[in-house]
Amino acid sequence: MTSAESSSADVAAAGTATVTAIANQKGGVGKSTTTINLGASLAMQGDRVLLVDLDPQGNTSSGLGIDRTTIDRSTYDLLIEDTAIEDVVEPTSVRDLFLVPATIELAGAEIELVSLFSREMRLANALKEAREDYDVILIDCPPSLGLLTVNGLAAADEVMIPIQCEYYALEGVSQLIRNVKLVQQNLNPQLEVEGVVLTMYDGRTTLSSDVVEQVREHFGETTYRTVVPRTVRLSEAPSYGEPIEAFDPMSRGAIAYRELAREYRRRHGRT
Repeated sequence: MTSAESSSADVAAAGTATVTAIANQKGGVGKSTTTINLGASLAMQGDRVLLVDLDPQGNTSSGLGIDRTTIDRSTYDLLIEDTAIEDVVEPTSVRDLFLVPATIELAGAEIELVSLFSREMRLANALKEAREDYDVILIDCPPSLGLLTVNGLAAADEVMIPIQCEYYALEGVSQLIRNVKLVQQNLNPQLEVEGVVLTMYDGRTTLSSDVVEQVREHFGETTYRTVVPRTVRLSEAPSYGEPIEAFDPMSRGAIAYRELAREYRRRHGRT
């Protein structure tokens, strides 16, 4: 085992939290929406949950009502300044749901990481203590395959891939899978693809149904049974800084993410 693999194994063994990276190099597939709403649903079902916003766009942070201009410390400080995790975590409006927010500073972290020691393992090492304090840690990765995403994959036990039910749905996913395998080989041998989540499903179109069939055929049992619909309420919720469970708990989107959380918990032996 290499020193990087040994470091990753030590980190993974440090606590009890399941760490899931939510990743897809393609933008606009529902990564942040899934991070926020899966996290909120898990918290409401009894888990203590930490969300890590690793995307410089900060959609997970703003979608939970965090004013990014008033944040003293963020994911940037965690990665670049070696700030302790407990000094970066922010509470949210949902009980047992916490957040490591992102600010615009994170956009420069990709370049700054290049010269740092153990640059791929910065997040894994930063989350080591947090594993003892949470049941689930969800990492919202940026829509790229750069050093930030590599940090997310190196810190995680598993990867969840959101795929939108639209044309070119599988475009880029094969490259992501290749990168997951590279991280497995060189940094994090425990990493695996935990599941594929179909998002933005529109039952009125043949295309959405065709994509669902295509993805299930390609990924098999790895694909979640729950399919997240495209709804106005889901798209409105972030502008109010609330997860869909709080914004409109009876909406189709809330029901879908509630069921996705149940399915996630079953997969991890939590029910």
